[in-house]
Amino acid sequence: MTSATAAASSTGRMPAEERRVLAGTLVGTSIEWYDFFIYAQAAGLVLAPLFLAPIAESSPGLAQVLSFATIGISFLFRPLGAIVAGHLGDKLGRKKMLVFTLVMMGLSTSLIGLLPTYAAIGVAAPILLILLRILQGFSAGGEWGGAALMAVEHAPTARRGLFGAFPQIGVPVGMILATFTLWALTSSMSPEAFLEWGWRIPFLLSIVLIAVGYVIRRAVDESPVFEDLRRRRKEASAPLGQLFRAHTKQVVLTAVIFIANNAAGYLLIAFFATYAVTALGMERPPVLLATTLASFGWLIFTLWGGALSDRLGRIRTFQIGYVALAVWAIPMWFLIDTANIVWYFVALFVMTFALGLSYGPQAALYAEMFPANVRYSGVSIGYALGAILGGAFAPMIAEALLNQFHAAWTIGVYIAVASIISLIGVSLVKETKGVDLSV
Repeated sequence: MTSATAAASSTGRMPAEERRVLAGTLVGTSIEWYDFFIYAQAAGLVLAPLFLAPIAESSPGLAQVLSFATIGISFLFRPLGAIVAGHLGDKLGRKKMLVFTLVMMGLSTSLIGLLPTYAAIGVAAPILLILLRILQGFSAGGEWGGAALMAVEHAPTARRGLFGAFPQIGVPVGMILATFTLWALTSSMSPEAFLEWGWRIPFLLSIVLIAVGYVIRRAVDESPVFEDLRRRRKEASAPLGQLFRAHTKQVVLTAVIFIANNAAGYLLIAFFATYAVTALGMERPPVLLATTLASFGWLIFTLWGGALSDRLGRIRTFQIGYVALAVWAIPMWFLIDTANIVWYFVALFVMTFALGLSYGPQAALYAEMFPANVRYSGVSIGYALGAILGGAFAPMIAEALLNQFHAAWTIGVYIAVASIISLIGVSLVKETKGVDLSV
């Protein structure tokens, strides 16, 4: 066993290096997803009247559906980001791609905060908005795979699930930052001021956050598994071709496994607060605060889910999470429809238990499903495809179901069906815990 491989063995690395790796993956991922979620929440709150003004005036419901559709459009470009970053990450290293995707996400987010609206430049406004969303999607497609592999490939064998959960909790941390920022702004200014100029502030804050994340990620060492591959000259000459020649089944399964978690997660991110405010007439600031507090459950249960998978195995932990999500998907809507802020919080918090157990083990499971020389490509493309099938159009589908049936529980049926599909997918995977990541 080489020293690089040993670094990811059960003996672990020096504690200081472990801390740098976990900090680098967590902080960078949190910032990237803050950028992504700021847009998702703004799409539900203000972007329709600002960038789709003529449609919003004549058909507010259609404008809201189209606003949510701009979330989905960026997902369509995540596989391209996954392909490019995965290919380069398998050839040049994980660290370089992490820094590149972080900067790209930050720049595209900051530019959204500077965009003129439809009232200023007409149809060019939504076109430019979509172009920047495409850049966000490209960046997000390459981000997750690099962060996941840096964490898991640095981890001691017995703690891969826990280490892999750190980039995962970057998602709820990013959501907490985004939702808290919007809550603080909407609580401190009038709705008119927020619609006129206040919505730009959280996008522009990304500039500061990206600078912090860049410094932290630059300090992290390259993955020991990739360094070992480079020494043995085993990096793939054409990772994408090798991936689909030998590992198509694994790519399909990783995509299917992610469908339900990503669909439910994006409803939490982009739909629940909008539904509570616009359909139920609840006050926006307490709804955003309750959503932020519920996101702490997502953080806690995701970290616990990763650690639990080190004991129970990746597959069993996923299965518990998806069974819980299928069971809770419909009843939760009856609590939300009470329009009571306490029950709204309870409904979301319970759902985060299922989200955490079906997200915490993901990085470890996906890394263990692919050999080292195509691993970045495999995990990134599987994750991106799962995001398209799951979360890309989940808010739009939810809005369409609501407009068609006028019953929120029908959205729960959609999530329950997705949960069953993902449960079947993960049950088809042989347990991976403890496999050798150096091969």
